[in-house]
Amino acid sequence: MSLGEADIAFAKELFSDLPNITTRKMFGGLSIYSDGVIFALIKSDAQIMLKSQDAAFDAKLADMGAEKWVYERKDGAQSSMPYWSLPDAALDDPDLATALAREALALLS
Repeated sequence: MSLGEADIAFAKELFSDLPNITTRKMFGGLSIYSDGVIFALIKSDAQIMLKSQDAAFDAKLADMGAEKWVYERKDGAQSSMPYWSLPDAALDDPDLATALAREALALLS
């Protein structure tokens, strides 16, 4: 599946209150930056993922129903990326999506 322009526009609108949003296509998906810092991406299936490398933020996202990005390698081993699905509630609430993105960005700085 390939990412459509409507998916990209939705994500840009969702995070529009963040400063200097830019994007870059990669591997069939899209990375999302604020002031040059990657804080999210959209997978090729249009799922929006927030970056987190902080245990407390990971737990908060999990409590909100987010799932960590886990995939299976060619050898069958499970591997994970430092990205969590955007909680469903945030998909319909730009204020919540932006608040979570701001939190992710603060932890990445």
